[in-house]
Amino acid sequence: MRLPLERLGSIHHLQTGEVWSADDLVRQVTARARRLEKAGIGARSVVAIARPASPGFFADLFAVWSLGGTAACLDPGLTPAERETIARFAGAAAVLTGEGGPQEGWPVPVFALDGETPDAGATMPEGAGAGLDDPALILFTSGTTGAPKGVVLSFRAILARLSLNIAHIGEAALARTLLTLPVHFGHGLIGNSLTALFAGGRLHIPQTGLALASTLGRVVDDHRIGFFSSVPTLWRMALKLAKPPEHGTLMRVHVGSAPLTTELWSKIADWSGAEVVNCYGITETANWIGGASSRDAMEDGLIGRPWGGAAAVVGDDGRLHLEGEGEIAVQTPSLMSGYLDRPDLTGAVLCDGWYRTGDRGTVDEAGRIRLSGRIKDEINRAGFKVQPAEIDGLLERHGSVAEACAFGLPDAVSGEIVAAAVRLADGAGETAESLREWCLERLRREAVPERWFIVDEIPKTSRGKVSRDMVRKSLTETPCA
Repeated sequence: MRLPLERLGSIHHLQTGEVWSADDLVRQVTARARRLEKAGIGARSVVAIARPASPGFFADLFAVWSLGGTAACLDPGLTPAERETIARFAGAAAVLTGEGGPQEGWPVPVFALDGETPDAGATMPEGAGAGLDDPALILFTSGTTGAPKGVVLSFRAILARLSLNIAHIGEAALARTLLTLPVHFGHGLIGNSLTALFAGGRLHIPQTGLALASTLGRVVDDHRIGFFSSVPTLWRMALKLAKPPEHGTLMRVHVGSAPLTTELWSKIADWSGAEVVNCYGITETANWIGGASSRDAMEDGLIGRPWGGAAAVVGDDGRLHLEGEGEIAVQTPSLMSGYLDRPDLTGAVLCDGWYRTGDRGTVDEAGRIRLSGRIKDEINRAGFKVQPAEIDGLLERHGSVAEACAFGLPDAVSGEIVAAAVRLADGAGETAESLREWCLERLRREAVPERWFIVDEIPKTSRGKVSRDMVRKSLTETPCA
Protein backbone atom coordinates (compact mmCIF):
# COMPACT_ATOMS: atom_id res chain seq x y z
CA MET A 1 0.00 0.00 0.00
CA ARG A 2 1.26 3.46 -0.88
CA LEU A 3 0.48 6.42 1.33
CA PRO A 4 -0.87 9.53 -0.46
CA LEU A 5 2.22 11.54 0.53
CA GLU A 6 1.64 14.09 -2.22
CA ARG A 7 -1.60 15.14 -0.51
CA LEU A 8 -0.12 15.67 2.95
CA GLY A 9 -0.11 19.09 4.57
CA SER A 10 2.76 21.06 6.12
CA ILE A 11 4.26 21.35 9.61
CA HIS A 12 5.35 24.39 11.63
CA HIS A 13 7.31 23.78 14.84
CA LEU A 14 6.71 26.95 16.84
CA GLN A 15 9.62 26.48 19.27
CA THR A 16 12.36 25.82 16.72
CA GLY A 17 10.85 27.86 13.90
CA GLU A 18 11.12 24.90 11.50
CA VAL A 19 8.59 24.97 8.67
CA TRP A 20 8.33 21.93 6.42
CA SER A 21 6.20 22.21 3.32
CA ALA A 22 4.48 19.17 1.87
CA ASP A 23 7.37 18.83 -0.60
CA ASP A 24 9.92 19.04 2.24
CA LEU A 25 8.07 16.31 4.08
CA VAL A 26 8.01 14.02 1.04
CA ARG A 27 11.75 14.51 0.47
CA GLN A 28 12.52 13.73 4.11
CA VAL A 29 10.27 10.67 4.11
CA THR A 30 11.98 9.40 0.97
CA ALA A 31 15.48 9.84 2.42
CA ARG A 32 14.56 8.12 5.68
CA ALA A 33 12.75 5.28 3.96
CA ARG A 34 15.82 4.56 1.81
CA ARG A 35 18.04 4.57 4.92
CA LEU A 36 15.70 2.21 6.77
CA GLU A 37 15.43 -0.12 3.80
CA LYS A 38 19.23 -0.45 3.79
CA ALA A 39 18.98 -1.41 7.47
CA GLY A 40 16.61 -4.26 6.59
CA ILE A 41 13.30 -2.61 7.43
CA GLY A 42 10.43 -3.70 5.21
CA ALA A 43 6.84 -4.92 5.19
CA ARG A 44 5.62 -5.89 8.67
CA SER A 45 8.87 -4.85 10.36
CA VAL A 46 8.08 -3.26 13.73
CA VAL A 47 9.92 0.01 14.31
CA ALA A 48 9.62 1.84 17.62
CA ILE A 49 9.54 5.65 17.47
CA ALA A 50 10.43 7.31 20.76
CA ARG A 51 10.50 11.07 20.30
CA PRO A 52 8.18 14.01 20.93
CA ALA A 53 6.17 15.74 18.24
CA SER A 54 8.33 17.41 15.59
CA PRO A 55 8.58 17.46 11.80
CA GLY A 56 11.15 14.68 12.16
CA PHE A 57 8.73 12.51 14.12
CA PHE A 58 6.21 12.59 11.29
CA ALA A 59 8.89 11.99 8.66
CA ASP A 60 10.02 8.92 10.62
CA LEU A 61 6.45 7.64 10.94
CA PHE A 62 5.63 8.05 7.25
CA ALA A 63 8.96 6.49 6.25
CA VAL A 64 8.13 3.36 8.25
CA TRP A 65 4.66 3.23 6.74
CA SER A 66 5.99 3.79 3.21
CA LEU A 67 8.01 0.60 3.59
CA GLY A 68 4.95 -1.31 4.81
CA GLY A 69 6.30 -1.39 8.35
CA THR A 70 4.49 -1.13 11.68
CA ALA A 71 5.22 1.89 13.89
CA ALA A 72 5.13 1.50 17.67
CA CYS A 73 4.90 5.07 18.97
CA LEU A 74 6.35 5.23 22.48
CA ASP A 75 6.56 7.78 25.24
CA PRO A 76 10.10 9.22 25.04
CA GLY A 77 10.02 9.53 28.83
CA LEU A 78 10.06 5.76 29.42
CA THR A 79 12.76 4.52 31.76
CA PRO A 80 15.53 2.27 30.34
CA ALA A 81 13.87 -0.77 31.92
CA GLU A 82 10.50 0.16 30.38
CA ARG A 83 12.12 0.69 26.98
CA GLU A 84 13.58 -2.79 27.03
CA THR A 85 10.28 -4.36 28.11
CA ILE A 86 8.25 -2.64 25.42
CA ALA A 87 10.75 -3.06 22.59
CA ARG A 88 11.12 -6.78 23.25
CA PHE A 89 7.39 -7.34 23.59
CA ALA A 90 6.66 -5.45 20.36
CA GLY A 91 9.34 -7.39 18.49
CA ALA A 92 10.93 -4.13 17.36
CA ALA A 93 13.62 -4.40 14.70
CA ALA A 94 14.87 -0.87 15.34
CA VAL A 95 14.19 2.29 17.35
CA LEU A 96 14.03 5.82 15.93
CA THR A 97 14.84 8.77 18.17
CA GLY A 98 15.54 12.42 17.56
CA GLU A 99 18.76 14.26 18.31
CA GLY A 100 19.36 14.02 22.05
CA GLY A 101 16.60 11.41 22.34
CA PRO A 102 16.70 8.35 24.61
CA GLN A 103 19.57 6.07 23.58
CA GLU A 104 19.97 3.69 26.52
CA GLY A 105 17.98 0.60 27.38
CA TRP A 106 17.02 -0.42 23.86
CA PRO A 107 17.75 -4.06 22.98
CA VAL A 108 17.80 -3.26 19.24
CA PRO A 109 19.65 -0.81 16.94
CA VAL A 110 18.88 2.88 17.48
CA PHE A 111 18.74 5.38 14.59
CA ALA A 112 18.53 9.17 14.64
CA LEU A 113 17.54 10.08 11.09
CA ASP A 114 17.25 13.85 11.35
CA GLY A 115 20.66 14.16 9.71
CA GLU A 116 19.62 12.29 6.58
CA THR A 117 20.07 14.52 3.52
CA PRO A 118 17.52 14.02 0.76
CA ASP A 119 19.18 13.36 -2.60
CA ALA A 120 17.91 15.37 -5.53
CA GLY A 121 15.63 13.22 -7.61
CA ALA A 122 15.60 10.34 -5.11
CA THR A 123 12.55 8.13 -5.34
CA MET A 124 10.72 6.09 -2.76
CA PRO A 125 12.06 2.52 -2.36
CA GLU A 126 10.14 -0.08 -4.34
CA GLY A 127 9.51 -2.32 -1.33
CA ALA A 128 6.74 -4.89 -1.17
CA GLY A 129 4.61 -2.48 0.82
CA ALA A 130 1.70 -3.52 3.01
CA GLY A 131 -1.90 -4.51 2.53
CA LEU A 132 -4.77 -2.50 3.96
CA ASP A 133 -5.32 -5.03 6.72
CA ASP A 134 -1.66 -5.26 7.72
CA PRO A 135 -0.68 -3.65 11.04
CA ALA A 136 0.22 0.03 10.77
CA LEU A 137 0.41 1.18 14.36
CA ILE A 138 0.89 -0.16 17.87
CA LEU A 139 -0.13 2.12 20.74
CA PHE A 140 0.49 0.97 24.30
CA THR A 141 -2.21 1.86 26.79
CA SER A 142 -0.74 0.15 29.86
CA GLY A 143 1.82 -2.33 31.09
CA THR A 144 5.17 -0.68 30.35
CA THR A 145 6.70 -2.48 33.34
CA GLY A 146 4.66 -5.68 33.51
CA ALA A 147 2.53 -7.33 30.84
CA PRO A 148 2.19 -4.74 28.05
CA LYS A 149 -1.15 -3.98 26.45
CA GLY A 150 -0.58 -2.83 22.88
CA VAL A 151 -3.45 -1.84 20.60
CA VAL A 152 -2.83 -2.90 16.99
CA LEU A 153 -4.44 -0.74 14.30
CA SER A 154 -4.39 -1.66 10.62
CA PHE A 155 -3.85 0.74 7.74
CA ARG A 156 -7.52 0.29 6.88
CA ALA A 157 -8.64 1.27 10.39
CA ILE A 158 -6.49 4.40 10.45
CA LEU A 159 -7.48 5.55 6.97
CA ALA A 160 -11.16 4.95 7.79
CA ARG A 161 -10.90 7.01 10.96
CA LEU A 162 -9.06 9.85 9.22
CA SER A 163 -11.70 9.96 6.47
CA LEU A 164 -14.51 10.09 9.02
CA ASN A 165 -12.74 12.76 11.08
CA ILE A 166 -12.15 14.98 8.07
CA ALA A 167 -15.77 14.58 6.95
CA HIS A 168 -17.12 15.62 10.35
CA ILE A 169 -14.65 18.41 11.15
CA GLY A 170 -14.29 19.89 7.67
CA GLU A 171 -11.18 20.87 5.73
CA ALA A 172 -11.71 24.57 6.39
CA ALA A 173 -11.26 24.17 10.14
CA LEU A 174 -8.37 21.72 9.65
CA ALA A 175 -6.46 24.11 7.38
CA ARG A 176 -4.58 25.44 10.44
CA THR A 177 -4.50 23.00 13.36
CA LEU A 178 -2.77 23.29 16.75
CA LEU A 179 -1.27 20.14 18.29
CA THR A 180 -1.80 20.24 22.06
CA LEU A 181 -1.17 16.59 23.00
CA PRO A 182 1.62 13.97 22.92
CA VAL A 183 1.90 11.84 19.81
CA HIS A 184 2.41 8.50 21.57
CA PHE A 185 -1.33 8.04 22.10
CA GLY A 186 -4.29 8.09 19.78
CA HIS A 187 -5.89 11.40 20.67
CA GLY A 188 -2.76 13.41 19.93
CA LEU A 189 -1.47 11.33 17.04
CA ILE A 190 -4.57 10.37 15.07
CA GLY A 191 -7.17 12.93 16.10
CA ASN A 192 -5.05 16.03 16.50
CA SER A 193 -2.18 15.44 14.03
CA LEU A 194 -2.80 12.93 11.26
CA THR A 195 -6.34 14.19 10.66
CA ALA A 196 -4.97 17.65 9.86
CA LEU A 197 -2.04 16.43 7.74
CA PHE A 198 -4.17 14.04 5.67
CA ALA A 199 -6.64 16.89 5.10
CA GLY A 200 -3.80 18.91 3.55
CA GLY A 201 -3.71 21.39 6.44
CA ARG A 202 -0.82 22.94 8.35
CA LEU A 203 -0.03 21.41 11.73
CA HIS A 204 1.39 23.81 14.30
CA ILE A 205 3.46 22.27 17.12
CA PRO A 206 3.67 24.59 20.17
CA GLN A 207 5.09 24.30 23.66
CA THR A 208 3.04 22.06 25.91
CA GLY A 209 1.65 22.07 29.43
CA LEU A 210 1.51 25.28 31.43
CA ALA A 211 3.45 27.22 28.78
CA LEU A 212 0.72 26.51 26.23
CA ALA A 213 -2.20 26.91 28.62
CA SER A 214 -1.08 30.40 29.70
CA THR A 215 -0.68 31.66 26.12
CA LEU A 216 -3.38 29.66 24.33
CA GLY A 217 -5.46 32.60 23.12
CA ARG A 218 -2.41 34.43 21.76
CA VAL A 219 -1.13 31.30 19.99
CA VAL A 220 -4.53 30.82 18.35
CA ASP A 221 -4.52 34.43 17.13
CA ASP A 222 -0.88 34.58 16.05
CA HIS A 223 -1.20 31.48 13.86
CA ARG A 224 -4.84 31.85 12.82
CA ILE A 225 -5.71 28.45 14.26
CA GLY A 226 -9.01 26.95 13.11
CA PHE A 227 -9.04 23.68 15.03
CA PHE A 228 -7.49 21.82 17.91
CA SER A 229 -8.38 19.04 20.30
CA SER A 230 -7.35 18.65 23.92
CA VAL A 231 -8.30 17.36 27.36
CA PRO A 232 -10.22 18.97 30.25
CA THR A 233 -6.98 19.40 32.22
CA LEU A 234 -5.57 21.88 29.69
CA TRP A 235 -8.81 23.81 29.68
CA ARG A 236 -8.92 24.17 33.44
CA MET A 237 -5.53 25.87 33.25
CA ALA A 238 -6.26 27.93 30.13
CA LEU A 239 -9.53 29.34 31.44
CA LYS A 240 -7.67 30.53 34.51
CA LEU A 241 -4.49 31.84 32.86
CA ALA A 242 -5.07 32.76 29.22
CA LYS A 243 -6.94 35.59 27.56
CA PRO A 244 -9.47 34.47 24.92
CA PRO A 245 -8.53 34.73 21.25
CA GLU A 246 -9.67 37.93 19.57
CA HIS A 247 -9.45 37.35 15.81
CA GLY A 248 -12.29 34.86 15.36
CA THR A 249 -10.32 32.25 13.40
CA LEU A 250 -11.08 29.35 15.74
CA MET A 251 -13.89 27.33 14.22
CA ARG A 252 -14.00 24.06 16.13
CA VAL A 253 -12.60 22.65 19.37
CA HIS A 254 -12.69 19.02 20.50
CA VAL A 255 -12.43 17.98 24.14
CA GLY A 256 -11.95 14.33 25.05
CA SER A 257 -9.97 11.59 26.84
CA ALA A 258 -11.73 12.40 30.14
CA PRO A 259 -15.28 13.29 31.26
CA LEU A 260 -16.40 16.83 30.43
CA THR A 261 -18.92 18.49 32.73
CA THR A 262 -21.61 20.73 31.28
CA GLU A 263 -20.24 23.67 33.24
CA LEU A 264 -16.71 23.31 31.83
CA TRP A 265 -18.11 22.64 28.35
CA SER A 266 -20.06 25.91 28.50
CA LYS A 267 -17.04 27.87 29.73
CA ILE A 268 -14.89 26.54 26.88
CA ALA A 269 -17.55 27.54 24.34
CA ASP A 270 -17.74 31.06 25.80
CA TRP A 271 -13.94 31.46 25.90
CA SER A 272 -13.25 30.08 22.44
CA GLY A 273 -16.20 31.49 20.53
CA ALA A 274 -16.11 28.24 18.55
CA GLU A 275 -18.15 25.09 18.18
CA VAL A 276 -17.04 22.83 21.04
CA VAL A 277 -17.48 19.08 20.64
CA ASN A 278 -17.49 16.69 23.59
CA CYS A 279 -15.71 13.74 21.96
CA TYR A 280 -15.74 10.10 22.90
CA GLY A 281 -12.62 8.33 21.77
CA ILE A 282 -10.81 5.11 22.59
CA THR A 283 -7.41 3.93 21.37
CA GLU A 284 -9.04 0.64 20.36
CA THR A 285 -11.24 2.51 17.85
CA ALA A 286 -8.39 4.63 16.46
CA ASN A 287 -9.45 7.68 18.44
CA TRP A 288 -12.89 9.28 18.20
CA ILE A 289 -16.10 7.31 17.96
CA GLY A 290 -18.30 10.39 17.91
CA GLY A 291 -19.08 13.65 19.62
CA ALA A 292 -21.84 16.05 20.65
CA SER A 293 -21.73 19.69 19.58
CA SER A 294 -22.26 22.72 21.82
CA ARG A 295 -24.49 24.08 19.06
CA ASP A 296 -27.00 21.29 19.60
CA ALA A 297 -27.09 20.58 23.34
CA MET A 298 -24.75 20.42 26.30
CA GLU A 299 -25.49 17.70 28.84
CA ASP A 300 -23.23 15.76 31.20
CA GLY A 301 -22.18 12.55 29.45
CA LEU A 302 -23.79 13.37 26.08
CA ILE A 303 -21.76 12.00 23.16
CA GLY A 304 -24.32 11.82 20.38
CA ARG A 305 -24.38 9.46 17.42
CA PRO A 306 -21.29 7.57 16.24
CA TRP A 307 -19.29 8.97 13.32
CA GLY A 308 -19.58 5.86 11.21
CA GLY A 309 -20.72 2.51 12.58
CA ALA A 310 -23.25 1.92 15.32
CA ALA A 311 -23.68 1.81 19.08
CA ALA A 312 -25.52 -0.63 21.34
CA VAL A 313 -25.52 -1.72 24.97
CA VAL A 314 -24.77 -5.02 26.66
CA GLY A 315 -27.56 -5.28 29.21
CA ASP A 316 -27.57 -6.95 32.61
CA ASP A 317 -28.86 -10.05 30.80
CA GLY A 318 -25.57 -10.24 28.88
CA ARG A 319 -27.29 -9.67 25.54
CA LEU A 320 -26.77 -6.92 23.00
CA HIS A 321 -29.55 -4.30 22.72
CA LEU A 322 -29.73 -1.46 20.19
CA GLU A 323 -31.10 0.84 22.89
CA GLY A 324 -31.27 0.87 26.64
CA GLU A 325 -28.80 0.99 29.53
CA GLY A 326 -25.69 -1.10 30.08
CA GLU A 327 -22.13 -1.41 28.85
CA ILE A 328 -21.61 0.61 25.66
CA ALA A 329 -20.58 -1.50 22.65
CA VAL A 330 -19.65 -0.08 19.25
CA GLN A 331 -19.13 -1.20 15.67
CA THR A 332 -16.81 1.00 13.65
CA PRO A 333 -14.68 0.69 10.51
CA SER A 334 -11.72 1.96 12.56
CA LEU A 335 -11.75 -0.90 15.06
CA MET A 336 -8.45 -2.37 16.21
CA SER A 337 -7.25 -5.74 14.96
CA GLY A 338 -6.69 -6.74 18.58
CA TYR A 339 -4.19 -6.48 21.41
CA LEU A 340 -0.66 -7.44 20.41
CA ASP A 341 -0.03 -11.10 21.31
CA ARG A 342 -2.82 -10.98 23.91
CA PRO A 343 -5.66 -13.16 22.57
CA ASP A 344 -7.02 -13.37 26.12
CA LEU A 345 -7.57 -9.61 26.29
CA THR A 346 -8.79 -9.40 22.70
CA GLY A 347 -11.39 -12.14 23.17
CA ALA A 348 -12.76 -10.38 26.25
CA VAL A 349 -13.69 -7.21 24.34
CA LEU A 350 -14.31 -8.22 20.70
CA CYS A 351 -17.40 -10.24 19.83
CA ASP A 352 -18.97 -10.60 16.37
CA GLY A 353 -17.55 -7.26 15.22
CA TRP A 354 -18.62 -5.38 18.36
CA TYR A 355 -16.16 -3.80 20.78
CA ARG A 356 -17.15 -3.72 24.45
CA THR A 357 -15.87 -0.38 25.71
CA GLY A 358 -16.00 -0.95 29.47
CA ASP A 359 -18.02 2.28 29.76
CA ARG A 360 -21.51 2.31 31.21
CA GLY A 361 -24.22 4.44 29.68
CA THR A 362 -27.33 4.52 27.52
CA VAL A 363 -28.20 4.46 23.83
CA ASP A 364 -31.54 6.04 22.99
CA GLU A 365 -33.95 5.33 20.13
CA ALA A 366 -32.11 7.84 17.92
CA GLY A 367 -28.77 6.08 18.48
CA ARG A 368 -27.35 8.79 20.74
CA ILE A 369 -24.81 7.72 23.36
CA ARG A 370 -24.77 9.05 26.92
CA LEU A 371 -22.00 7.95 29.27
CA SER A 372 -22.33 7.58 33.03
CA GLY A 373 -18.93 6.13 34.00
CA ARG A 374 -16.39 3.33 33.73
CA ILE A 375 -17.63 -0.09 34.82
CA LYS A 376 -14.27 -0.93 36.39
CA ASP A 377 -14.45 2.32 38.43
CA GLU A 378 -17.90 1.54 39.81
CA ILE A 379 -18.03 1.58 43.61
CA ASN A 380 -20.11 -1.12 45.31
CA ARG A 381 -21.15 0.29 48.65
CA ALA A 382 -23.09 -2.41 50.50
CA GLY A 383 -24.83 -3.38 47.27
CA PHE A 384 -25.48 0.20 46.11
CA LYS A 385 -23.67 0.90 42.82
CA VAL A 386 -22.05 4.33 42.65
CA GLN A 387 -20.43 5.84 39.55
CA PRO A 388 -17.54 8.08 40.67
CA ALA A 389 -17.83 10.22 37.53
CA GLU A 390 -21.24 11.34 38.81
CA ILE A 391 -19.63 12.62 42.02
CA ASP A 392 -16.77 14.30 40.12
CA GLY A 393 -19.25 16.19 37.99
CA LEU A 394 -21.33 17.33 40.94
CA LEU A 395 -18.35 18.51 43.00
CA GLU A 396 -16.91 20.44 40.08
CA ARG A 397 -20.13 22.45 39.94
CA HIS A 398 -19.35 23.74 43.44
CA GLY A 399 -17.95 27.25 43.14
CA SER A 400 -15.04 26.52 45.47
CA VAL A 401 -13.93 23.27 43.77
CA ALA A 402 -11.44 23.47 40.91
CA GLU A 403 -11.12 19.72 40.36
CA ALA A 404 -12.36 16.50 41.97
CA CYS A 405 -11.76 12.77 41.75
CA ALA A 406 -13.94 10.21 43.55
CA PHE A 407 -12.82 6.63 44.12
CA GLY A 408 -13.60 3.58 46.21
CA LEU A 409 -11.78 2.43 49.33
CA PRO A 410 -12.04 -1.02 50.95
CA ASP A 411 -14.29 -1.20 54.01
CA ALA A 412 -14.81 -4.12 56.39
CA VAL A 413 -18.55 -3.42 56.77
CA SER A 414 -19.75 -2.06 53.43
CA GLY A 415 -17.23 -3.72 51.15
CA GLU A 416 -16.33 -0.31 49.75
CA ILE A 417 -16.90 3.30 50.76
CA VAL A 418 -16.77 6.43 48.65
CA ALA A 419 -13.77 8.76 48.95
CA ALA A 420 -13.06 12.01 47.16
CA ALA A 421 -9.93 14.05 46.43
CA VAL A 422 -10.63 17.74 45.93
CA ARG A 423 -8.45 20.57 44.71
CA LEU A 424 -9.97 23.84 45.88
CA ALA A 425 -10.11 26.99 43.82
CA ASP A 426 -7.67 29.73 44.79
CA GLY A 427 -8.72 31.42 48.00
CA ALA A 428 -11.48 28.94 48.77
CA GLY A 429 -11.97 28.02 52.42
CA GLU A 430 -14.19 24.95 52.15
CA THR A 431 -13.55 22.02 54.46
CA ALA A 432 -14.29 18.33 54.19
CA GLU A 433 -17.31 18.78 56.45
CA SER A 434 -18.76 21.71 54.49
CA LEU A 435 -18.35 19.82 51.21
CA ARG A 436 -20.02 16.76 52.71
CA GLU A 437 -22.98 18.84 53.89
CA TRP A 438 -23.27 20.39 50.44
CA CYS A 439 -23.28 16.93 48.83
CA LEU A 440 -25.94 15.65 51.25
CA GLU A 441 -28.33 18.25 49.83
CA ARG A 442 -27.73 17.07 46.26
CA LEU A 443 -26.77 13.38 46.29
CA ARG A 444 -28.39 10.22 47.57
CA ARG A 445 -26.74 9.35 50.87
CA GLU A 446 -25.05 6.19 49.52
CA ALA A 447 -23.09 8.27 47.00
CA VAL A 448 -21.88 10.96 49.42
CA PRO A 449 -18.14 10.54 50.09
CA GLU A 450 -17.22 9.45 53.60
CA ARG A 451 -13.53 10.20 53.31
CA TRP A 452 -12.19 13.45 51.95
CA PHE A 453 -8.73 14.50 50.80
CA ILE A 454 -8.09 18.22 50.25
CA VAL A 455 -5.05 18.31 47.96
CA ASP A 456 -2.86 20.81 46.13
CA GLU A 457 -2.85 18.71 42.96
CA ILE A 458 -4.69 15.65 41.68
CA PRO A 459 -2.19 13.22 40.14
CA LYS A 460 -2.44 12.59 36.40
CA THR A 461 -0.88 10.26 33.88
CA SER A 462 1.58 11.43 31.24
CA ARG A 463 -1.42 11.81 28.92
CA GLY A 464 -3.11 14.32 31.21
CA LYS A 465 -5.74 11.83 32.37
CA VAL A 466 -6.88 11.33 35.93
CA SER A 467 -6.31 7.72 36.99
CA ARG A 468 -8.46 6.80 39.97
CA ASP A 469 -6.06 4.02 40.88
CA MET A 470 -3.16 6.47 40.86
CA VAL A 471 -5.08 8.95 43.02
CA ARG A 472 -6.12 6.20 45.43
CA LYS A 473 -2.58 4.88 45.84
CA SER A 474 -1.07 8.33 46.29
CA LEU A 475 -3.52 9.33 49.01
CA THR A 476 -4.37 6.30 51.08
CA GLU A 477 -1.16 6.58 53.05
CA THR A 478 -1.71 10.31 53.58
CA PRO A 479 -3.78 11.54 56.55
CA CYS A 480 -7.21 12.54 55.33
CA ALA A 481 -8.79 15.91 55.93
